[in-house]
Amino acid sequence: MSLISRRDAGKLLLAGCAGALVSRKELHSAAMINSVIRGVQIGAQSYSFRDRPLDACIDAFRTIGLGECELTEGHLEPAKAKNPELKKWRLEAPLSFFKEVRQKFDRAGILLYAWNYSFRRDYTDLEIERGFQMAEALGVKYITASSNVSVAPRVDKYAQKYKIMVGFHGHDQTSNPDEFSSPDTFARAMQGASPYIGVNLDIGHFTAAGGDPIAYIQEHHDKIVALHLKDRKKNHGANLPFGQGDTPIVAVLQLLRDKGWKIPANIEYEYGEEIKGLDTVAEVKKCFEYCRKALES
Repeated sequence: MSLISRRDAGKLLLAGCAGALVSRKELHSAAMINSVIRGVQIGAQSYSFRDRPLDACIDAFRTIGLGECELTEGHLEPAKAKNPELKKWRLEAPLSFFKEVRQKFDRAGILLYAWNYSFRRDYTDLEIERGFQMAEALGVKYITASSNVSVAPRVDKYAQKYKIMVGFHGHDQTSNPDEFSSPDTFARAMQGASPYIGVNLDIGHFTAAGGDPIAYIQEHHDKIVALHLKDRKKNHGANLPFGQGDTPIVAVLQLLRDKGWKIPANIEYEYGEEIKGLDTVAEVKKCFEYCRKALES
């Protein structure tokens, strides 16, 4: 695990496609973990470590040497909570709790880059706004969201108010026009929207849904908040270990490197759902090394 100073971290994470990754003033740890490879920030969606609580998740980031995190709400929500308990938590969890979470990441030397809060069409305006208040307390400038296309205008209102950019996340549910999946679904959400509405492109799901991640990134890199890295087969195919599916992970990473686009590329480990008995930390470490090899070749 490579450690860099606060000053050097600020230099490494320069302003990019959707804005600065981080400013020096936002770095509170004396030594940040450096997982920038050839100018490309490799991190992880904390959902990759959904098999463990938050503190153990943070330990996994440190063990692997990943210095940037997109934090899923599942790591902060009450365990096994269901609606209406989750609704109550969204509205009543003290903002001091989220500030304390940020401090944990700072002490661990991990950049907390984005908060994953998935606005759905049944959310009240209070629940939508609360997501931005959580993000503000976490000290992040980006929210990623597995949301409905139809909720985008309501989200945009609060994105403008809090000046926090939202990247909508797609899956491969192409049969449902209100779920993000194809270029058209992202385009509908951004049409007429403010600059605070963008894309969290999952290149694995995008490939499985029939999309071309390379072409999409080339055309829309300035609207992409972060990438999710996973390998899937086309035509709604399975999640597979990196290098075994149809997703052009190597080409995507090299595109970011060669163009100098400062888009965080976050590993999202999912093939453990389909290949049982694997060790999460060992597998995410393999994914990280796959990315390193791609960028250094």
